[in-house]
Amino acid sequence: MSTTITQKEIGGRIAVLRKRKGYSQDDLAILLGIARPSISQIESGKRNISVLELKKITEILSVNIDKLLSDDYKLGELFDESSEEVDEVQELRVSVPVMNLNKFKNILLYILEKTAGKANVGETVLYKLLYFSDFNYYEMYEEHLSGAEYRKLPYGPVPQKLDSIISQMIDKQAIKRISVDYHGYPQKRYLPLVKPNLSVLKATEKDVIDRVVDHFSDWSATSISDFSHGDIPWLASKDGETIDYELVFYREAPYTVRNYEESNELL
Repeated sequence: MSTTITQKEIGGRIAVLRKRKGYSQDDLAILLGIARPSISQIESGKRNISVLELKKITEILSVNIDKLLSDDYKLGELFDESSEEVDEVQELRVSVPVMNLNKFKNILLYILEKTAGKANVGETVLYKLLYFSDFNYYEMYEEHLSGAEYRKLPYGPVPQKLDSIISQMIDKQAIKRISVDYHGYPQKRYLPLVKPNLSVLKATEKDVIDRVVDHFSDWSATSISDFSHGDIPWLASKDGETIDYELVFYREAPYTVRNYEESNELL
């Protein structure tokens, strides 16, 4: 086994592959001969997997065990060469995010405006509000909101190039950065100095952002970070790497924001 891969990363990969195979947690539990809560704990990284269980899981999911545990984990390389799943993986939808810088800045301003009176919204909470806005929108509409790329870091997903974007916005006096004491800990906060241009947002985009802010903006930095660590896109990604938006389609409750049964009925 790799010396760097974590139990949580293994669990996230298993969850993604289980859903690609069309199995529910109950299905996999029955095939393994263990209780469903044990599958949930394995996928969230809260339960160790024995060698025999791991071997049986990879056989059930038709995956290569060495590649599953590899640092160079790639979804398309996991399946055994003899598996019919190989061809199916090649058919995964591909949508490369391209950041719309102007839209991203206005989304940032809009979130800051809506949370201006909330002392808990420092950098950590702000980053997670941006992440859930972008990834929830992609799950709902299969289109990118801001097109920002996010990297898996220890405290959760963080937008790439954010430092330079914020510095630029500070220089142009669009936002102001302040340092405050919050419950005995130093906290960086950002205050909007200009109004967001909401004309760059479609009604559906603004609605998703509003829902994210309404749901998460009162959470503490620790709570929202811990929650983001349970989201499949974060779980199934390797430390430091870019998080693939396509992983939102393997989400389950309480993370999924899309009713797939209704979506299929409309097709």
